[in-house]
Amino acid sequence: MDMNTVETVPLRLTGFSHGGGCGCKIAPGVLQQILAKATAGPLPLPPDLLVGIETADDAAVYRINERQAIVATTDFFMPIVDDPHDFGAIAATNAISDVYAMGGTPLFALALVGMPVDRLPVETIRRILEGGEDACRRAGIPVAGGHTIDSVEPIYGLVAIGLVDPANLKRNAGARPGDRLVLGKPLGVGILSAALKKGRLGAAGYAEMIASTTKLNTPGIALGTMPGVHALTDVTGFGLAGHLLGICRASNVAARVDFASVPFLPEAADFVRAGIFTGASERNWTGFGAEVTVEGPDATLARTLLTDPQTSGGLLVACAPGDVDAVLRVFSREGFDRAAVVGEILPGPPRVVIG
Repeated sequence: MDMNTVETVPLRLTGFSHGGGCGCKIAPGVLQQILAKATAGPLPLPPDLLVGIETADDAAVYRINERQAIVATTDFFMPIVDDPHDFGAIAATNAISDVYAMGGTPLFALALVGMPVDRLPVETIRRILEGGEDACRRAGIPVAGGHTIDSVEPIYGLVAIGLVDPANLKRNAGARPGDRLVLGKPLGVGILSAALKKGRLGAAGYAEMIASTTKLNTPGIALGTMPGVHALTDVTGFGLAGHLLGICRASNVAARVDFASVPFLPEAADFVRAGIFTGASERNWTGFGAEVTVEGPDATLARTLLTDPQTSGGLLVACAPGDVDAVLRVFSREGFDRAAVVGEILPGPPRVVIG
């Protein structure tokens, strides 16, 4: 190489962080220990706090009158991709999703920004924020403020504020035996992000991942108005198995997942077979695997795919059997063409069976 030639190495956002997206979540077992200590003893909760921390739901909800309640949530994480605009858009879409998961309509957002300002170009940081603003624009809401800090790793997300009629509020509690389970988006985001880090994800796979993670979970608004929808959440860092188990715990029911019916992003299963997946899958299994049974000849594959952390994943709906077609029509109308019935709610103590 000519000694006068400077070799330019492309900046990789994912190289700044020890983990990416919702795979950065604290492991479920550790989180349970932390919250058990933090919430010991009686809490003076106001009666208008309709949803707090009691069932680890997607957002807090506070009633302000008979027809209106505020939905408040926050979410932020480190880069899951290297393109700054894509990172910002994914993080913002993910944060707003929790409002939709309560049946609410977003009102506005506040940006949460932590950046290594001595190592990241200002233009890169600006592009991250622009990606978030673009996602908020698609949701029809402004970024009305926020907070910034100088941090070791890049961190971006939102506080998202929404509104819901208390009569239309949906929770992760309320699922009933006989309900069908509908999943709005295909799984595999964590696996594809792991393949991206290893240089194994092609352009088509990357495009699929971005299309999925930047798609707003807008069907939640209409689902909130449907009496036959008994429980609603979104699938993020704990994977389908973990978030379905959350519904089971909150509703005191069990669930069965038909593995063959679960939609996946292209190449996700192939990457797992090649040994490419995230460490968060193992942490998830360690945290809640005692309450999950995986059956069938592809048990290892199923376990990895269904504990894969989803960043900006799809809505998970528990609805009455007679409302399945209506739920699928809501998803279809909003452009979620891969929404599918993936299982059912069963009587019994909280547990998930995958077969």
